[in-house]
Amino acid sequence: MDAAAAAAAAAAAPEHMAAAPPVGRPTDSPRLRPRDDSRHHSSDKEKDHHRITFPSLHSLHLGRSGKDTHSNPHASLRWKIESPPIIFHGDAENSTGALVSGQLFLDVKDDTYDIDSFKATLRIHFTQKKPFTVHCNECTNQYTLLKEWTFLPSPIALGRGVHPFPFSILLDGHLPASLDSPVVSIAYEFKAEAVPGRPGQQPIKLEKVFDVKRSLPPPEVPHHSVRVFPPTNVKASVHYQQVIHPIGTNNLSMRLDGIAKLNSAANTVEYWKLKKLTWRLEETLKTVAPACEKHAPRPDGETPEDHQRKKGVARTETRVIGEKTLFSGWKSTYSSPTDSIVELELDYHLNKHAKYSCDLKSRDGTEVSHQLMLEMVVSQECAPVGKPGLVTQTGVGRILRMHFGATLTERGGLGISWDSEAPPIYQDVPPSPPAYCEDGGAIEDVLETLDGARPTAGGSGMWTPTGRSSGHVTPSRRSSNEGHRS
Repeated sequence: MDAAAAAAAAAAAPEHMAAAPPVGRPTDSPRLRPRDDSRHHSSDKEKDHHRITFPSLHSLHLGRSGKDTHSNPHASLRWKIESPPIIFHGDAENSTGALVSGQLFLDVKDDTYDIDSFKATLRIHFTQKKPFTVHCNECTNQYTLLKEWTFLPSPIALGRGVHPFPFSILLDGHLPASLDSPVVSIAYEFKAEAVPGRPGQQPIKLEKVFDVKRSLPPPEVPHHSVRVFPPTNVKASVHYQQVIHPIGTNNLSMRLDGIAKLNSAANTVEYWKLKKLTWRLEETLKTVAPACEKHAPRPDGETPEDHQRKKGVARTETRVIGEKTLFSGWKSTYSSPTDSIVELELDYHLNKHAKYSCDLKSRDGTEVSHQLMLEMVVSQECAPVGKPGLVTQTGVGRILRMHFGATLTERGGLGISWDSEAPPIYQDVPPSPPAYCEDGGAIEDVLETLDGARPTAGGSGMWTPTGRSSGHVTPSRRSSNEGHRS
């Protein structure tokens, strides 16, 4: 029994020794102390206190998606534009404007729904991206009311279904076109709002933007320009289209004369040879950022009339919307001092992903203009008279620059303004009413038998059931007509 107990104690000894603390380390060591649950819970609470919780992405409303909060489950509002695209034909001084017409559809989903008021407005929204005073809403945004519609003069109960409300407006030709540039943006904002008659319900809103464009007619013949570059005798003759469009290519032809000169002292001919040509389309935006009443400067001695004037700071920005460099592609002839010429034709256009703005000039000071810039690098060479192949570089070079005014505008489509439209013409309609030939037959001759009664030319015109008429016989209309003709 003692041997068995000793063997059991020996077998249990390693397990007991493994559970015992290591030798040389006190039992009250911090690493071996039992974990304090209260301290652990307090640290977790502290972490939870400093934790930042972000809302779900689905609960955030970025940009204009926040307008969905104004949706009304009882009714909805939509629109339909019935007029052609809004295009001002001609410049601001001669354009007759554009006619805009459409319908608003109020779709009521309940059996009856009370509407307190239904109005719509059209405003021009000017947004200054570089305002007079930063972080000022009034300096950044300016509005011009064009028209306001009141569709319901008094509260009304509408039944289930779609209720149309037509609207129209004639936009004046002097108004600016839509614009989105780094300096300023111009937008035509259309807003409609139907206010329910029941309290606590969200109004029914519709917000849209009109895209207004301007189209200028192109000239019948290309523009011709001649430039001379002193102190050289080089003369450039350029033909190009002055009115260009954002989509498509535009042609330019140029001829250089006076590129050769005879040096009688050295018995040589000096040539100006074209080495590189760069064309560039530049866009210049100018605007005046107005100051609101709060930030408008008012120096001493200024009259109230002067204070009413528009005050602001001028903003200008220039950007390149098209560019290309050519090292070849022209035809050159260097035969004699009088017959040496350079001829070339090139296509210039906007870059593929260029952000552009069409030409614009509004009454508030906003102006957008374009110009075509040509830059030529020429170098001087000389050769003996009669030996143009023996060319010697002189090391002299020049840069020749030319600027041409260009007008960037949208295509006008059919190019017909609203007041120049003619009514429709149908093919198979003659220019006058049809002519009827004179028929001498009596009316009684073409009448058919009705209900067994046969008509006869009686004096009294009375019908009898037997097909006979009472009274004496009168001459027919045919005989009377013949009597008149005779």
